[in-house]
Amino acid sequence: MDSIITIDGPTGSGKSTVSHLLAERLNYRYLDTGAMYRAFAIAVLDANVNLHDINEIEETCNAIDIRFVREGELTKVLLNDKDVTKKIRHPSVDLFASNVSGLDIVRQTMVRLQRKEGVKGRLVAEGRDMGTVVFPDAKHKFYLDASMELRVTRRFLERQKRGESVSRKKVKEDLIKRDHQDMNRRLSPLKPAKDATIIDTAPLDINQVVEMIIKEIKGANTER
Repeated sequence: MDSIITIDGPTGSGKSTVSHLLAERLNYRYLDTGAMYRAFAIAVLDANVNLHDINEIEETCNAIDIRFVREGELTKVLLNDKDVTKKIRHPSVDLFASNVSGLDIVRQTMVRLQRKEGVKGRLVAEGRDMGTVVFPDAKHKFYLDASMELRVTRRFLERQKRGESVSRKKVKEDLIKRDHQDMNRRLSPLKPAKDATIIDTAPLDINQVVEMIIKEIKGANTER
């Protein structure tokens, strides 16, 4: 587990950008677990699966194939060989993914797939339960956070950049709802691992956060 770095945190904390850049700097693979749950949510929505029908959910879990394909600087998300990279970023998919991720069988399936990636080593795993559930024995754990207002601003600008017509008020409402779902779900709620380094990203730019993480990792490795 020395070669696994976990990055957890809420939406808008900067964890995706930080994780991607960190993986590039260290020449590690990057695992976007949030994208995996959103891809699964699309599979459920497209097939009109009943979330209350455990047999339908189990069939979807058994049939699903989620892969990440690197093309230059971009990483495409393939759901059963179909490119869903753009589709998974829709706000409705984001919120639905939070509901789907609370189902035991879905989370068990995702955790199994994520741990298979971990066995290969040299991995930056980004999500909401990487350090607490998926890789509890990882040597390097980080939890990124920021104030609600800053997170709303980041999310608002991100959605504007994607060409969405959305109000800041709506972005904040979505963020509050997502936080509540993630932090209060029965299975694997969003929270820092007890041994994680917590970083407030508000006063720092992305490169400073990455440098802070690399310094922490080097220091921990020196103490071995």
